Amino acid sequence: MDDELLAQEFDEHRSRLHAVAYRMLGSDAEADDAVQETWVRLSRSDAAAIDNLGGWLTTVTARVCLNMLRSRRTRREEPFEPHVPDPVVQSAETAAPEEEAVLADSVGLALLVVLETLAPPERLAFVLHDMFAVPFDEIAQMLDRSPDAARRLASRARRRVHGVTVPDVDAARRREVVNAFFTAARSGDFDVLVSVLHPDVVLRSDGGAARPYASAVVRGAAEVAGRAITFSQPGARLHPVLVNGDPGVVAVLDGELLSVMAFTVANGRVVAIDVLADPDRLARLDLPVLGS
Repeated sequence: MDDELLAQEFDEHRSRLHAVAYRMLGSDAEADDAVQETWVRLSRSDAAAIDNLGGWLTTVTARVCLNMLRSRRTRREEPFEPHVPDPVVQSAETAAPEEEAVLADSVGLALLVVLETLAPPERLAFVLHDMFAVPFDEIAQMLDRSPDAARRLASRARRRVHGVTVPDVDAARRREVVNAFFTAARSGDFDVLVSVLHPDVVLRSDGGAARPYASAVVRGAAEVAGRAITFSQPGARLHPVLVNGDPGVVAVLDGELLSVMAFTVANGRVVAIDVLADPDRLARLDLPVLGS
């Protein structure tokens, strides 16, 4: 098979491979690296001898991601807590209804945060089986374990993921709740703010090395409401966006990008807020064109 034809066949699988890698790694940039490494390995292999190219590519991508996760843990390259995974952001003003429906089926930041807590083999088993329907026989080969062992890994991961709340289906209603949150925060209306928050709401904010003061995990409606009022930026411009399918905003103050915020809304209340405020990581995101 010539290189041009091989590249065309690879491109047909690229989106799915990136989806696998993003769910495995929680980083868009690292997912790109994993997919590129898969291409390098394919280009150096005897492609004509591969019976099932899609399966082969998924296996290689998963193994590359597994090695990256293990290396990440060994090097401890992310010492700042909490860690909010890289968001996928799309402008809510320009997204067509059918595009919103597709994004609503994507993996939210709240789920990715939980996936970050899994051991690499557990994450691989859960992502491949529960999200991409890869049989345990194939997963077992990737992990050098038995199918039963792979099944147990996925089961343990599933128990951790089970507590992640499923967002409301009505996208317009979810956006109304988020708008109400910001209106109350900017007006300093504590009671209204608490009313739009679930009693067990959790706020996770990741400021990275540049903004350690912005890193925090806050739980409970009263605590989150108090923090929202205290740290409200009245002069900031809030651009409505979709963040991994959930309603969110990109906050900009005096031309400086402050944060990307994602809201998980269930039963008409905010149950989770995930904030990426790390300027270094924000600068690497593919964000919609925003005004100052």
